[in-house]
Amino acid sequence: MEPKPDQSGQFSMWEMIRDNSGLLPAFAQTPHLGLAVVDRDMRYRVVNPALVDMTGIPAEARLGKTIREALGRVADAIEPSFHRVLSTGQPQWNLQVSATLPTKSITGTWNGNLFPIKDTSGLVKQVAMLVVDMTAEKRLQQKEFDLNRLETRCRQLESLLQFGTIPIPGSQDEELVPMISSLVKRFLDPKFATLALYDETIHRLRVYSLDSPLAEELLDEFVGADRVMAIRDAACGPAFLLGQTLVLHNNELVEKNLPLFKRLREEGIQSFCFLPLITSKGAFGGLNLGSSDPSRFDEQEVDLLKMLGLQIAGALDNAAAHREVAQLSKKLEQEKLYLQDEIKSAHNFEEIIGESGALNSVLEQAGTVAPSDATVLILGETGTGKELVARAIHRMSSRKDSTFIKMNCAAIPTGLLESELFGHEKGAFTGAVNQKIGRLELADKGTLFLDEVGEIPLELQPKLLRVLQDQEFERLGGNRTIKVSLRVIAATNRDLAKSVAANQFRSDLFYRLHVFPVRVPALRERAHDIPVLVRYFVQKFSRRMGKQIETIPTEAMDALTRWTWPGNVRELENFIERAVILSRGKTLIVPIAELRPAFEAAPHDYTLESMERQHILRVLRETGGVIAGVRGAAARLGMKRTTLQSRMQKLGITREDYQN
Repeated sequence: MEPKPDQSGQFSMWEMIRDNSGLLPAFAQTPHLGLAVVDRDMRYRVVNPALVDMTGIPAEARLGKTIREALGRVADAIEPSFHRVLSTGQPQWNLQVSATLPTKSITGTWNGNLFPIKDTSGLVKQVAMLVVDMTAEKRLQQKEFDLNRLETRCRQLESLLQFGTIPIPGSQDEELVPMISSLVKRFLDPKFATLALYDETIHRLRVYSLDSPLAEELLDEFVGADRVMAIRDAACGPAFLLGQTLVLHNNELVEKNLPLFKRLREEGIQSFCFLPLITSKGAFGGLNLGSSDPSRFDEQEVDLLKMLGLQIAGALDNAAAHREVAQLSKKLEQEKLYLQDEIKSAHNFEEIIGESGALNSVLEQAGTVAPSDATVLILGETGTGKELVARAIHRMSSRKDSTFIKMNCAAIPTGLLESELFGHEKGAFTGAVNQKIGRLELADKGTLFLDEVGEIPLELQPKLLRVLQDQEFERLGGNRTIKVSLRVIAATNRDLAKSVAANQFRSDLFYRLHVFPVRVPALRERAHDIPVLVRYFVQKFSRRMGKQIETIPTEAMDALTRWTWPGNVRELENFIERAVILSRGKTLIVPIAELRPAFEAAPHDYTLESMERQHILRVLRETGGVIAGVRGAAARLGMKRTTLQSRMQKLGITREDYQN
């Protein structure tokens, strides 16, 4: 198919050349238009003086020689176009080549148009190339680019000076966010911009969007409505912990193999920079900046960004100092918070809520096994918080500074489970277009949490057993043994011993996982914790929904405490979220009608004697059946050991009633 004419007159030029090679001498004499004619063997047959002047390569150095012999590696950029014209018989417009020729000390830029020259039978016997030297124009464009960049640098420095004169508010970091957002926009105007500030009270990062619709969208997708995330879960986590500036361009974003970077690429982000905000007091957080310009964040701009980071970190430091002075007047409250933080810091159970004996027993077991590298098997019903216990064990271990990789074995299709766990090589199976690193490799030097481990297929279990025993494996489709150092924590709500008996789970893998079992109690076994959990969830969802709920009716709390909670803490959390949604004032509206059938079905259970019996049983379960001693059931109930034993005998309470 022949080209259509355009404003440059390329159609008429093609019409003149395609059937009449006799016109070539006319072009050969044009002073500013280079001409070269190449035969089917890619050998030069015609080179005009203008092309010699443009390139500095004498005609005798080309005539009779191939393109590659005359131009060397530059041939890689133009030979394919010559072959295409020879095979299709169609011209090619606007072939632009930038290269440093052996005869030139600087990089030149040339624009060429290629035309087929046919014989009388219509066979393409030669290809003509008309060349225009664009080097001067390119240099001018580069100068304009450099001037624009210089102007940008001046504006950035001016923004820094202006920010240094703005009074800094002394209350909350949130008040600084609009000021920082305005500065970043004037300084850089990125397409993606977020501010991550470290909150030492919860040991997590609070993330804010800096006047960026794209950032707002991705925060909803990857962080959630509370805008809080663990450092280890943040894409910039390692750079934040090390206090290092991270710059990624194009393919480097893909190589990181993180969902956030993948989404950034999909949204047109071609350059990314994480800038830590550090003062002598430590790291305050960092700026995440993304640009659609692949040339952003060069060395000079990063140096200026570091100056920007110093200004922002200094402002955050000043704000923190003001807050510290203001808080001195609340010494008693501060001491209380300090003690609470000390308790949390000592046990690393920030996310685990409760005070019952049954829960404390689990936490003590977690604290005992955490310093070792022993495999832990966490048992318990769904919704009891097995993952929280696993994370707590990781945080208290020597691997706490490495990654915690989670894998839900029940949520991944059986056909993909092996690839997700071990990874695969390119071409290992249909659709494996790239190499994939598995969860085992990602967890190297850290902890791998296998949730719902009982769902792993039988054929995959021997491979997992090898990893547990030898700390080595091969990727799917590969033959190279990969050594790792990782700790495995597994969890299941199934009775694995029964699965072994039914030949649904390998006994050797079961014994290897069962090194240190930890049973997480069901919520009905720790009813003492229900009020604490209710208040925690009410506060959590009230803050998220912008409500202020101050009162929980006694009747509602009693009903919540009596409910058996078959879905455990997860069910309680969802129920309280629904209650907060229903509440319009300062009092929590609990849909008690949804709970009543469970305890109204047996009205005789509400006799004083029956309630006393249930209360004693609950305390006995929480203390693990221990009656005497400071932590025993008698002390918890405020009575003597002999009195409690007498009451137990009268109420018919036996050891079988409170031991599981």
